[in-house]
Amino acid sequence: MTARDPNRGEVPVAQSREEPPEFGPEFRERLYDLLSWRRDVRRFKRTPLPQGTIERLIAIACLSPSVGLSEPWRFVVVDDKARRAEIRACFEACNKDALQMQEPDRAALYARLKLAGLDDAPCQLAVFADHGTAQGAGLGRLTMPAALDYSVAIAIHTLWLAARAEGIGLGWVSILDPKRIAAILEVPEAWTFIGYLCLGFPAAEDDRPALERAGWEHRHPPAGSIFYR
Repeated sequence: MTARDPNRGEVPVAQSREEPPEFGPEFRERLYDLLSWRRDVRRFKRTPLPQGTIERLIAIACLSPSVGLSEPWRFVVVDDKARRAEIRACFEACNKDALQMQEPDRAALYARLKLAGLDDAPCQLAVFADHGTAQGAGLGRLTMPAALDYSVAIAIHTLWLAARAEGIGLGWVSILDPKRIAAILEVPEAWTFIGYLCLGFPAAEDDRPALERAGWEHRHPPAGSIFYR
């Protein structure tokens, strides 16, 4: 079910149902395809996203679970060219430092990889966790205050999958200085930077991560991550 917002277009609206929906084998197979083909996109077409797309995807992300129903996610859509340029400069400085920390062989490979979509992605989004929110009355945060950050990370993943289902790519830029990003975007001090996202139509599709294709790293069998006590 959707509703029309004059400024955002069609946005999802949660609806109550007497009976839960059934998710059959065909749906589960398609869900697995979605998970398998989700990529951290670095190369984008410059084609703008349809009007209202980012607001609709954010609305879907807000269906994510959050500790104490705190909904601590804060999304900053970065359209201003001057702010984008400052964020690009921040990336360049951090990327230079990251390159110097790599071994020579890996540094050469690292240098060949385009690790940001900051030049081409038509939509850019900074995501924060509001540690000052009173919503949720602090439930679940006394012993693990980082649960707020975890909640925002889940919301990002939800947005990521929703975007991929529409053929939209998302790239998470992590080579940034959190304090610098907060200053550039002039957000409240209680907000903690979680991620900078580039969104747009991908220049290419692949079912394997770019780092794996480039020989940087490879996936390992899930059994190696399971422990029994």
